[in-house]
Amino acid sequence: MLKVLVSGCLAGRPIRFNETSVPVCSPIWEKWAAEGRLVHFCPELAVGFPVPRPAAEIVGGTAAGVLDGAAHVREVDGRDVTDLFRLAARRALHRAVEANVALAVLVDGSPTCGSSTVYDGSFAGRTVPGRGVAAEELQRHGIPVFHEGQLEQAASLLEELERNDLVAPDLPLAERLPRP
Repeated sequence: MLKVLVSGCLAGRPIRFNETSVPVCSPIWEKWAAEGRLVHFCPELAVGFPVPRPAAEIVGGTAAGVLDGAAHVREVDGRDVTDLFRLAARRALHRAVEANVALAVLVDGSPTCGSSTVYDGSFAGRTVPGRGVAAEELQRHGIPVFHEGQLEQAASLLEELERNDLVAPDLPLAERLPRP
């Protein structure tokens, strides 16, 4: 059975920067949970960020730029947390490999997990198209990333992968990933 890496806050736990959660209520989610497919993981907690914590945004570029050293992640007070966000991305990838996941469903808008939008770096509440740093790292390594509003698309891909045997369940994810 193929697994799905999911943001820890999607489980209803109040672990986001502002002590909130993003609970998911969906028959797809409930089915995956009952089947034991969900692998909950919060990259920010995995590197020691507290709850609550200051808001953080990608500044001066994109998540790809953060991973490549051309952009930064800063907290609202100006503290540079780029290295911690890079480490969080690596830990998310490691967890995905360890759990042998086929895809990820991550909370959108986050500088870590955003899959289609992130905040623009101005701390003015404006979003722009883009990915968070962990979402970018997973994508770079061939792990499709969806947000919580894309469960139907994620479920379709998961079914296709299993139906067409496109992912060999006995082959560890690390051996299936393309090399960056």
